Amino acid sequence: MKPSALALSVASLLDRIEKEMQACGCWQDAPLKPGQLAYSEAFAMDTMAFPQWLQFVFVPRVRDAIACDDFPSSSSVGTQAVRELDGDPGASRLVSLLSEFDALFEPD
Repeated sequence: MKPSALALSVASLLDRIEKEMQACGCWQDAPLKPGQLAYSEAFAMDTMAFPQWLQFVFVPRVRDAIACDDFPSSSSVGTQAVRELDGDPGASRLVSLLSEFDALFEPD
């Protein structure tokens, strides 16, 4: 099955997000500690930092969505990035990319 235009756009943007996370120091080499994936709050705020959530939850879920060509009707990851990373000049490009991600799912 040929991927949709949206799947191709999301895949390309996700690759850029991952590269930017690595470039700005938001990528973690070590795995999560046991129990960190057992979160109950949005963006796993109760068990991990926002960059960890991006790496260990957001990226894999988006990769799964690309593979299934099944996407949510909206996204607020860029909005959350503004809240979490505001004041970190090294993360400004990452915030922009995550905001671009949100824009892919805005109604026309």
